[in-house]
Amino acid sequence: MTVTTTRLPLATTTWDDAERAAMQRVIESGYFTMGAEVRSFERAFADTVGARYAVMVNSGSSANLLAVAAAVLAPGVDLAPGDEVIVPAVSWSTTYYPLQQYGLRLRFVDVDPLTLNLDLDAVRAACGPATKAVMAVNLLGNPNDFAHLQAICTENDLVLFEDNCEALGATFEGRAAGTFGLLGTYSTFFSHHISTMEGGVVVTDDEVLHHYLLSLRAHGWTRDLPDVNHVHDKTGDPFEDSFRFVLPGYNVRPLELSGALGQEQLKKLDDIVAGRRRNAERVTEALGAQPGVRLQQEIGESSWFGFSLVLQGNLSGRRRDLVTALTANGIECRPIVAGNFTKNPVMAHLDAVWPASLPAAEEVDRDGLFFGNHHYDIADALPAVVDAVRTLS
Repeated sequence: MTVTTTRLPLATTTWDDAERAAMQRVIESGYFTMGAEVRSFERAFADTVGARYAVMVNSGSSANLLAVAAAVLAPGVDLAPGDEVIVPAVSWSTTYYPLQQYGLRLRFVDVDPLTLNLDLDAVRAACGPATKAVMAVNLLGNPNDFAHLQAICTENDLVLFEDNCEALGATFEGRAAGTFGLLGTYSTFFSHHISTMEGGVVVTDDEVLHHYLLSLRAHGWTRDLPDVNHVHDKTGDPFEDSFRFVLPGYNVRPLELSGALGQEQLKKLDDIVAGRRRNAERVTEALGAQPGVRLQQEIGESSWFGFSLVLQGNLSGRRRDLVTALTANGIECRPIVAGNFTKNPVMAHLDAVWPASLPAAEEVDRDGLFFGNHHYDIADALPAVVDAVRTLS
């Protein structure tokens, strides 16, 4: 197979001289581990999304880990090992692993075939005496219907987590995605809306959880906590307080380089998301009425991480053919996140339950793929996408 020059990659850089200058500032300072640059980014990030607190870590996966850890370990949150957490059957691996690592049972439910987010009727039906939380995932930039989901959580006294790693800049009813749950997580990996090389963020409005996150991020010690805090009293002696360990923490601290990059990237976020939304209009116009493919249905205002195609009708079962045609046309593509996650061999290691049938997740697994979106105009590449689809019809 002859592959043409890449017309539409999965990811591209949004950096320019501002990011290079930010990195040079850190290099010249000689201070590289977590410090003032990270703190400045955290304040700016919290202001940007409308949260009270933001804690930066080294990845979105680590953000999920710290969010779950804080909720289980902090007093006042009704979540403990053995409790059950509802999760969507389509997501990334590290949506699930932190729940397993803290002794929580995963209850998988199907996704909505149109939005690719949680099937909220399935969520309601899955609630039982052991159910204590929901992990909502805003897939490919698309927010969940949080008016409906929050009502379910309130009725059933459930903790709501929000994995917003793919949806920075999305909103629902004017509120930033990632801020609807008790804790919300974001990724700033290279392929995401903003990039700090590697990186992630946890946000919360709860001061107790904020203090737990600060301690858990760095070894579980008291060094990074305020003098008056909700985790453990300080002695007042900096020598002792710098090496007092009170929680079973980690070392998932970010670098100053990432904090400096994040500050510059946040300045561009509005324009980045606006460009992605303009591209979504073009993709909908080009493919929305194309027989044999189904696009993701937007809830609220998606930040359009990428564009999913689920094959249906006469194209069902022909994903491999479409991947071949797209690749030949210079369009990079990949499965929709991890497809139906319950089909992965790792399930043998997880404490999890799921229904005998997950038809929407299975359709995504069998017939779904997505191609990339960017901050710049991708109109010139769209005819190649349309041509690839039409070759199968």
